[in-house]
Amino acid sequence: MASMNHAQANSGSASSVSVLNRQGVLGNAGVGVGPKFAPTLTEEEAVVHARLLKALADPTRLRILSLLSRHEGEVCVFEIVESFTLEQPTISHHLRILRDAGLVDCRKKGLWAYYYVRRDALKRAQEVISELA
Repeated sequence: MASMNHAQANSGSASSVSVLNRQGVLGNAGVGVGPKFAPTLTEEEAVVHARLLKALADPTRLRILSLLSRHEGEVCVFEIVESFTLEQPTISHHLRILRDAGLVDCRKKGLWAYYYVRRDALKRAQEVISELA
């Protein structure tokens, strides 16, 4: 019987909270008052920014960007792999994430791909972070 009372008490409090939430929404809608706080980013902007920042949030990818940033031109994927202790497929995976985020791009010449930093994307990342500060 005690466990039943406990279950009834829990279900009662849950429905009370639910009723309170519904009343709050209905109360604001009738008066025409908007939320006190609203995000400045749309859902789509947040997804794009998160992809960009997530690509930067990995030590290997930061090191790859550092390596590419030091060179004004393009760096062959072979030279990138040679600079790390990781295997080629792992480096290719990280390069793909960086490309998908728009941070790097490449140009193919024969069998090799030559990567370079997209400085506009790095500037965009800097702006995203500055907007949050």
